[in-house]
Amino acid sequence: MSTPPQQPPSSSEPPPSSSAAQQSPPPPPQPDQPPAAPPPPQHTQPTAYPYPSPQSPPAQNPYAQPTTAGQSVPPPEANPYAVQPGYGYPPPAAPPATGGNAAGRAVLWALVGAVVASAAWAGGLLLTGAFGSSADLRGYRAPANLCSSADYSSFKDEYPVDDSSPTKNVMKDPALDQSYCSLSLKKTGSSYGDAYLSLEMDLHRKTDPAPEFTATWKNYGDSHSDYDVTPVQGIGDEAYLVTQDTSNGSTTSGSRYATLAVRDGWMTFTMYYSAYFSSYDSDTDPPTLDDVTGWLKTDTKSTLEQLKD
Repeated sequence: MSTPPQQPPSSSEPPPSSSAAQQSPPPPPQPDQPPAAPPPPQHTQPTAYPYPSPQSPPAQNPYAQPTTAGQSVPPPEANPYAVQPGYGYPPPAAPPATGGNAAGRAVLWALVGAVVASAAWAGGLLLTGAFGSSADLRGYRAPANLCSSADYSSFKDEYPVDDSSPTKNVMKDPALDQSYCSLSLKKTGSSYGDAYLSLEMDLHRKTDPAPEFTATWKNYGDSHSDYDVTPVQGIGDEAYLVTQDTSNGSTTSGSRYATLAVRDGWMTFTMYYSAYFSSYDSDTDPPTLDDVTGWLKTDTKSTLEQLKD
């Protein structure tokens, strides 16, 4: 085993003279002292990255001077070309505890979860109509002139005179299409309207009107005094007949009122009749509410059939 090189003398002490060096030869090695054991090998943590770990021990410098008794060894100089953590390289990751397949399974379950979440989100949009294509209009159209498109022929026998200037309007909007008509009903010989008929069709394109429609018409008697509300079967998804008669059989005072409200999908339709009596009216034989409600049902069914594409 070769003897390691001696530490160079300190600059603060004068070099020994040649004579002294000759007179004091170095002591021979002691046979009873075993040589120093070599340093244990360094083991580093395995990592998936080719860059040194911040926790790994520094590499051994083959040119470093060994430590001598009584002297401290200066720290090794930093390598300016070594890759330092925090400069765009990720820190070394710990190896998976259960083998290489655990990471693959984690990625697979993450992808499955993302697909399920996306499907649930899309389903929610379809149910709430956020895609804008789920309006259930049942093929109805809102005409520009509801007065000429609607059927109210059941009232013609009682009121044969046509209204020459009915009120009509239409609205078109991405959220709602609306058609409205209001006309006077006249008997033969009457100068003024003996009764009035109004119709309205709404196509709800963005929101389902069912909850509000039911709350409004089913509970109409709770918010309006002295009105009778009757569910009607066989017209649309749901329909309600709302009536009131304050005339008490008189033809000179009071009024008679009847409305049939229908919802079919996201379409709502109302046909409204009203007659007001006074001593100045020429109509001494107005129709009964039973007659009027029958006409409303017949003409509403016919009108809705005509307004489908």
